[in-house]
Amino acid sequence: MSALPPPVYAPPPGPPRIVFQDEALIVLDKPAGLLSVPGRGPAHADSLASRVQAMFPDARIVHRLDMATSGLIAMARGAAMERALSIAFQQRQVEKRYVAVVAGQIVADSGEIDLPLIADWPNRPRQKVDFELGKPSLTGFEVLARDTARNASRVALYPHTGRSHQLRVHLLAIGHPILGDDLYGDAASRGAAPRLLLHATALALPHPRTGALLRLSSPPAF
Repeated sequence: MSALPPPVYAPPPGPPRIVFQDEALIVLDKPAGLLSVPGRGPAHADSLASRVQAMFPDARIVHRLDMATSGLIAMARGAAMERALSIAFQQRQVEKRYVAVVAGQIVADSGEIDLPLIADWPNRPRQKVDFELGKPSLTGFEVLARDTARNASRVALYPHTGRSHQLRVHLLAIGHPILGDDLYGDAASRGAAPRLLLHATALALPHPRTGALLRLSSPPAF
C-alpha cells in the first residue's frame, strides 16, 4: 500500500491565544489545523512556532501537538529555559490531560491502554500497534459522558508516554476511533465531526526558572 497523499495545508489565520507568558515560558492554545513546527517545503512553513517566534524571537518549542489536535503547548524563552523544560519532559515531570469524543459507547468507566506502537512505514505518517518491535506506550482514560443519541463517548485521556499519534492509535485499537480523524477513522467516524475532536485541555509542569508547579487549562471548543 502506498503512502497517503498529504492533505492541503490551510491553517487558520491569526496569532495563537497566549494562556501564560513571562520571561521564561510561553504557553499557547494551538488551534486545530496549524502545524506545531514548520513542515517540509515552503507550503508548510507556517506554524505555531514560527508565528510565536515572530513576536518572541527567543521562543523555542519543547513538545508538539499533531496538526489536527488543538490545545495547550509550551514554548521556552531562550536556551537555558529550553534545557530546563526538556529535562522536565524527559523525567516525566509534566502532566497532560486531553479531552476527546470517540465513536461508540466505551463500557469501562476508566482504564488503561497498554499497547506498543511503531511507525507504519509503508503508510506513513500512520503509526500502528506492533507487539514485537513497538515501543512501550501507555494511555489512561476516564469516561466523562456517554451520548446514546450520537453513539459516542466523551473521554479524558492521560498519556503516560509520548509516542507519535499515541492517543489516536490507542483509541482506534480498542474500537473507539476519535471522531473526525481523517488518518485513522472509518468513513462513519471521519464524517461525524468537521475536525479531529481531540484537545489538550490541561498542562501541569514545573516552571523552568523557579521550579514552582504551574497548572494551566483550556476548555475544548467541542
